[in-house]
Amino acid sequence: MTRRRTHRISTITLNTGRGARATNHPYPARTPVLALDFGAVSLLVTTSAGDLVTASDVEFARQLAHEADQFARSAESRFTTPANESDQGKAA
Repeated sequence: MTRRRTHRISTITLNTGRGARATNHPYPARTPVLALDFGAVSLLVTTSAGDLVTASDVEFARQLAHEADQFARSAESRFTTPANESDQGKAA
């Protein structure tokens, strides 16, 4: 997918956390829908037509999957767990 040459007019930030989820909805009689839910806000990602998948749709889906994988790897590498509560207060 080529980079757009238009400038961003606005940016919407949807923070992950409790209640955020991503769900794929495959349908037998139409193209799939990817739902990204952030509490009261839901973002639906669909193909360019409800009954047709184009090469651009597939290219975007692959790009989205790649970038989501990179996002997950980056989050995992920075994730830290709090000290185990049962270990607190024990001498080292």
